[in-house]
Amino acid sequence: MINLKYIFFFITIFLSSCTKTNYDIVVVGGGASGITAAIQSSRLGSKTLLIEKSDWIGGMMTSAGVSALDGNYKMPSGFLKEFRDSLVSYYGSLDSLKTGWVSNVMFEPSVGNEILNKIASSEKNLKILFNSKIDQIKKEKDKWHLNVKSENKLDEIETAVLIDATELGDLIPILNIPYHVGMDSSSMYNEKIAPKNSNDIIQDLTQVMILKDYGKDVTIPIPINYNRDEFICSYDSNECYDTELKLWPKESFISYGKLPNDKYMINWPINGNDYYVNSIEMSNEDRMYHYEKAKQKSIRFLYFIQTEMGYNNLSIDKEEFLTKDGFPKIPYHRESRRIKGKVTLDLNYIKAPYFQNNSLYRTGVAVGDYPVDHHHNAHPNYRELPKLDFYPIPSYSIPLGSLMPENIKNFLVIEKSISVSNLVNGTTRLQPVVMQIGQAAGILASLAVSQNKLVDKVSIRDVQLEILNNKGYIQPFIDVSYENPNFISYQKIGACGILKGEGMNIGWENKTLFYPENELSRTDLLEGLKDYYNLNHHPIPNLLTIENISNWIIKVGENRKLKLKDFEKNWKDFGLKEYDLNRIIKRGEFAVLIDKYLNPFSIFEVNFKGQIIKND
Repeated sequence: MINLKYIFFFITIFLSSCTKTNYDIVVVGGGASGITAAIQSSRLGSKTLLIEKSDWIGGMMTSAGVSALDGNYKMPSGFLKEFRDSLVSYYGSLDSLKTGWVSNVMFEPSVGNEILNKIASSEKNLKILFNSKIDQIKKEKDKWHLNVKSENKLDEIETAVLIDATELGDLIPILNIPYHVGMDSSSMYNEKIAPKNSNDIIQDLTQVMILKDYGKDVTIPIPINYNRDEFICSYDSNECYDTELKLWPKESFISYGKLPNDKYMINWPINGNDYYVNSIEMSNEDRMYHYEKAKQKSIRFLYFIQTEMGYNNLSIDKEEFLTKDGFPKIPYHRESRRIKGKVTLDLNYIKAPYFQNNSLYRTGVAVGDYPVDHHHNAHPNYRELPKLDFYPIPSYSIPLGSLMPENIKNFLVIEKSISVSNLVNGTTRLQPVVMQIGQAAGILASLAVSQNKLVDKVSIRDVQLEILNNKGYIQPFIDVSYENPNFISYQKIGACGILKGEGMNIGWENKTLFYPENELSRTDLLEGLKDYYNLNHHPIPNLLTIENISNWIIKVGENRKLKLKDFEKNWKDFGLKEYDLNRIIKRGEFAVLIDKYLNPFSIFEVNFKGQIIKND
C-alpha cells in the first residue's frame, strides 16, 4: 500500500518547483536594450518579466566590460540620459567621465551594473530572473508560453508580448523567423561599399579585460603559446612595417580605455585582443571553446602590455566582476542574427533619407551619430575585406518597423538583431543606440497591452509621442537639444518631413542639422507640405512673413475662431521671440506654429514604410 504522506510530499515538491505566472510582457536578455525595454514597459504600468542568463544586467556595457558609451554625446535620448545622469551623480560631474579618449562617457562596469539594478529594483511592475534561461517556448492562440529554468526551479510563464533581447538573437531560429548572418552583397541593398558577394563573415568578438594599477610589478607568468610578434603591430613600436595600419604610441594606447579609479579597459582592435569566430550558429559547447580561446589571446596580450610596453604595474582587476579568472561575465559580441523585418534600414536610408522609395525617417524611434565601424582585423583574410572602420554617415533615425519580424505577431527583436543591413549594423550596434531601441520596444509593447492591440496595430505616432514625452529623440537633429522649449515641435514636424534636416560630416562628427534659426525657404515649404495639404486650394504665399504664414495657417485650419491677433497673444507662450508681422518667419517658428495650430503629426498617421495614411 502506498503511503499517502509520501504522495503528499512529492506533490508539494512539484508544486513548489513549478509555478505558472502571467505577465503582460516578457523580455529575454538583460543586456543594454533588454533592461531598458523592461524598465520602460514597467513604468508604463505593464507587468514585466526580464529573463537574464547571468547574474548581471547591462550586457555589453557592463557584463562584457565595454563600459564606454560610444556616440550620442549630443543626443542623450530618453533612458540613455537617465543612465548617464546617474553616472554623473555617482562620479561627481560629466567631466569626471571623460577619463579615456575612446568615449566621453567612461565608467567601471560594476558601477554601471549597480546603477541599473538600483533603477530596476525601484520599479514595482518589474521582476528579474537572474541565472535563468528559456527551456521551451510556444504560442497558443494569442499568448506566448515559456518554460524558464532558474536555480533548479522551473517556471511556467504566460505573456501577451515577447521581446528577444539576447546577445545573438537566439529566439529567432527557434521561432523559424527569417534572418541574415554575415556580410550582404552590394546588390542586395545597392550599397556600393559592400562586398560584391555575400558571405558569413561577422565582426570580431572580444574578451575584454579591465586592468587595475597595482602600483607594483604584477607581471603574470608567460602564457602558453606566447609570441610577441602576434602583437608587435598593436602600437607604434618602430618594429611594425605594416603601412596599412594607423599605429598609436603606447601612451595613447593605454589612455584609450582609461576608466575612473585608475582602471583600464582593454578592448583594442589594432592587432590587440579582438578574436575572430562566427559563433552564432554554434552549439553552446563550441561557443565556450572559442570564448576560452579568445580569453587566452587576451591573456597573451596582457603579458605583451606588461613586458613589451612596460606597464608591468597593470593586471586584471579580480574585484571588478568577481569571476574566477577576473574576466567579464560574457564576451563582447559586435554582431548577431539580423531579422527580416517589416522594413530594413540600409546605408542609403541613412545617407539620403529624404530621397528613397520609402520615407522611413517618418517612423523614427531612435537616433544615432556614430560612424559605420566594423572590426575585422582578427579575420585571417582581413586584407581582402572592405575597410569599414569609421565610414562617415550623417546622424540618423531607426524606423520602428525594423524591430518587427514580417509574419509573427506580438514578438519584437532588439539588441543587435534588428532589421538592418550588415553595413548599418556597424553603427546601430553601439550602446546608446541599442538602449534607445530597447526603450522604443518597451513603449510599443506596453501600448499594445494597454490598448489591447497587436504590436503592429499600435499607432506609430503614439509610440513616437511617448518617446518624446520621455525626452527621447525621434529625429537626429543634433543642433536642437531636448532642453529647447520647442524641441518636441521640431521633432514632430521633422518626423512629418514638412521641414527636413541636412546631413553632413565635419571631422569626426556626424550630423543632421535642423537650422531652426534660419529663414524659412519657400522651396522647402512647397516640397514639405505637398503631401499634407491641397496647395492649389491653399497656395503658399510668395513672401513668407509671419503675417502671411499666420493667415495661411488660419485658412488651412478652417478655424473661424482663430484670428491673427491670437498668434501675437500666443507667441511668447510658445517660447518664441521678436514678434514682427513683417519679417520673414524662421524655420523653427514655422515648425511651432504648424504644430500648435494644425497638428499634422497627430492628424496624419503613417504606416511602417512612412507612407501617409489619409483619413477621408
